[in-house]
Amino acid sequence: MKTLITGAAGFLGSHLVKSLLDKGKQVIGIDNLSTGRLHNIEECLSHPLFQFYECDVADPSTLERDELKGVAEIYHLASPASPIFYQNAPFDTIAANTVGTHQMLELARRNRAKLLYASTSEAYGDPTLHPQPEEYYGNVNTWGPRACYDEAKRLGEVICYEYYQRFEVQVKVARIFNTYSAGLRNDDGRVISNFVTQALTGEDITVYGDGGQTRSFCYVDDNIRGLQLMMEKDAATGEIINIGNPNEISILEVARLVKQLSHSPSRITFHPLPLDDPKVRRPVIDKARQLLAWEPEINLEEGLSRTIAAYRNQLIVN
Repeated sequence: MKTLITGAAGFLGSHLVKSLLDKGKQVIGIDNLSTGRLHNIEECLSHPLFQFYECDVADPSTLERDELKGVAEIYHLASPASPIFYQNAPFDTIAANTVGTHQMLELARRNRAKLLYASTSEAYGDPTLHPQPEEYYGNVNTWGPRACYDEAKRLGEVICYEYYQRFEVQVKVARIFNTYSAGLRNDDGRVISNFVTQALTGEDITVYGDGGQTRSFCYVDDNIRGLQLMMEKDAATGEIINIGNPNEISILEVARLVKQLSHSPSRITFHPLPLDDPKVRRPVIDKARQLLAWEPEINLEEGLSRTIAAYRNQLIVN
């Protein structure tokens, strides 16, 4: 059975590739390398069960590739996910999550394959309901710098719904909350990669706003385990499921914890909060617990310690 991963050279995609190969799965990865890096999957390129193709999920020719015939599982992860990257490439971000999602759903329909769509907690916008259950419709600004990502993901969910309802495609939608580990690019602007890189290089740790805004951080191993359970479980078909850690922490507390764990002399400095930056973010994961028997196992201190150690090794090597 062949498994396709779009965005295979990205942060989540590369971790998923390695996990599935370790389980003896035959994996095809595609990525246009706009934000993904071949370095992330370098060790997999010679693996006998892995094939990689550089192509764009929104390009019509991708759907017609002979290599994708017979694919039985599709993890559609392709999309810029960092605000820096998606705001620099808004139309590509929209295309990956709309045209690209439509194409992957059509591939699933033709192949009678299962498809997992990687949506996002950004679908909830700057939430007025806290914590956020899957039934919450969200509070998203369509006229702002984050809308190209937020609204494209939401429209991707709509396309998934139509393929599930009209063509009975086995669709599963994961709303992914903040995920981290050393695999995050240190230039992608996300909070954990920023803080750890700044702490290890002695730069100021830059906190936006007063640091009172909250997030819930899930270590990548827990996330990847959740996505695979969603793909495996029939109970997840036709469902939207939050995949994230329900333990909430303020951004300022994260900065202090990174500084403490890395023994960094860095100062913590404060800067204006970006437009539409959510003030709170925490998932309700009752559905994941009930349908998948899943919940995170790695706490923030342990995950940060692993991340800091790996980033430190990378700095030494470089």
